[in-house]
Amino acid sequence: MRIIVLAPCLLSPFYVYRGPKDKEYKTSKELLNLLAKHAEEIRVLTYPCPEYKLIGWPRPPMSKEVFEKLGMPEVAKTIVNFIERALTEEKPEKIIFVGVKGSPTCGVFHTTSSDPEKFPYRVIKEFSYLNKEERIKESKELMEEQNFRVILGEGVLFQILKERFPDAIYLEFDKDNIEESLKKLSKQL
Repeated sequence: MRIIVLAPCLLSPFYVYRGPKDKEYKTSKELLNLLAKHAEEIRVLTYPCPEYKLIGWPRPPMSKEVFEKLGMPEVAKTIVNFIERALTEEKPEKIIFVGVKGSPTCGVFHTTSSDPEKFPYRVIKEFSYLNKEERIKESKELMEEQNFRVILGEGVLFQILKERFPDAIYLEFDKDNIEESLKKLSKQL
């Protein structure tokens, strides 16, 4: 038996910090279709969204460093403990972790970076009062103002996962290249 450990926003786009856009809906649809084709051979484990658990929803875009300053490492450890227990009890032959390219928590090979000392923390509360269109607009502006960069490296959660499960397979889903991401996952299923 194989277990696919998926970032929750890949299946349920409503976890995405600003709310779903077309690429999140398409990712979910295509991924669900692929997984359904392999339903007899795999088990799917989604974990609680670390960002939702820490901040709630909706939330402004924040870098790995900002999340670390807000206490994400402790939340991530709790989630990793949950994943570890589930995997220990299920005893899969193969474990495939699938994260999200550029995510500050679930990035596998790429995460976001910015200066946490320059982040306007007041926007966390303010963001929850905006409607979807306003959130999308504000997200873009905030990422530009904060000089968000996608860099090589793991998100907070996947950094811990790689330490605990060094022999697992790690894949990074790129919502801007859905077809290629699906091909890579399909090869591992």
